[in-house]
Amino acid sequence: MSTSPDTAGTADTAGTADTSGTADTTDVPGAPGKKHAPTPPTPPAPDRTEPPRPKLPLPALLALATAVFLTSLTETLPAGLLTAMSRDLEVSESATGQTVTVYALGTALTAIPLTAATAGWRRKRLLLTAVAGFAVANTVTALSSAYALTMAARFVAGVAAGLAWALLAGYARRLAPAPLQGRAIAVAMAGIPVALSLGVPAGTFLGHALGWRTAFLAMSALTVVLLAWTVAAVPDHPGARSGERPRMLQALGVPGVRPVLFVTLVFVLAHTVLYAYVAAYLDGLGMEDRTDLVLLVFGAASLVSIWVVGARIQRRLRALTVAGTLLVAAAATLLALLTDGGALVYVAAALWGLGWGGVPTLLQTAAGDAGGEHADAAQAMLVTLWNVAMAAGGVLGGVLLDALGSRSFPPTVLLLLLPVLLVVLAARDHGFPSRRPGADSGTED
Repeated sequence: MSTSPDTAGTADTAGTADTSGTADTTDVPGAPGKKHAPTPPTPPAPDRTEPPRPKLPLPALLALATAVFLTSLTETLPAGLLTAMSRDLEVSESATGQTVTVYALGTALTAIPLTAATAGWRRKRLLLTAVAGFAVANTVTALSSAYALTMAARFVAGVAAGLAWALLAGYARRLAPAPLQGRAIAVAMAGIPVALSLGVPAGTFLGHALGWRTAFLAMSALTVVLLAWTVAAVPDHPGARSGERPRMLQALGVPGVRPVLFVTLVFVLAHTVLYAYVAAYLDGLGMEDRTDLVLLVFGAASLVSIWVVGARIQRRLRALTVAGTLLVAAAATLLALLTDGGALVYVAAALWGLGWGGVPTLLQTAAGDAGGEHADAAQAMLVTLWNVAMAAGGVLGGVLLDALGSRSFPPTVLLLLLPVLLVVLAARDHGFPSRRPGADSGTED
């Protein structure tokens, strides 16, 4: 055994190293027979440098957020351009309004089978395919002068949305380190309130100023930019192996998946009943010319909600879901008590946005956590039920408006939110647990 570098310089007068494993000794001058141990090696200084904190891949996540923005804006933009579109397509406004319905149907009918069929595709290839579908559908919509062709293009856009929605939350999770996965989904889902609060008003203004076809062509141009952005900035990930393909029935049997899907269906239904007919409700309060301002307040509060949820979702998913439900319920209660317009309407819109803004992130995260190895299947079912709820909300809101008037919307929202709250509270062990899996692995700011 050779002498270590730390002791070699102090043992020049020592004899042959003791092969038994004991330390070398040196004669003590003036004291024959007495030995002393060599100076022990100096231990290395402890490494006080902290490991680098995990960071979000923001360029990639912002590309996903832009894809979410594009899906939401493509779905809702016709609502602000109905008059001009119906005139050019030579159909009634109610028929033009079905361009929103057929989009939702395209998503609802195809999200589950297409997610299963493309499970083995590499994630980047699938995302580029979905985004390209938007480019084609919006371009055809902008150039079409035939109602049937326009409806077909809108259905294709809905199919592309189904692919994108089933993919985006899981993709965002895989791009981020484990402690920041909830925050990554929050960044990606920020495209929803941005589209509703800023994109739709901007697209409506552009359509009124330059024509509705220009608004759709502008979205096609944005899609081309997004394709290049995705190629350059979004890392690729493999799809599922053949034995890992999503199985919907197996996912339904996983504890926690059904409560999350129920909450998704009913919560989105409650929100859509009010959001789809908010202009009619405000008209009943004498605020028909303030719809844009009310939605702006709603959108700004939604952005705040997304920031809070992104910062706290890793440890507070259950509490945030309960808080979101209660905030939307508080907004509905306030709206139900109002008899005319005024400042309290804006207060209610702010409460509504604070409660709703983070809900897509919370539900997508809850579905992924509950689904586990069946997360892709759970996400596909969530996307399907989300769009079913949106279509049903439009139908239910129309029935309520004709039968009971716009004043019936807030009490209906309250009635629907009651089972949502009860299910969230009951799903303490699975679905909406008090603590997310892996929550101890990271810290939150």
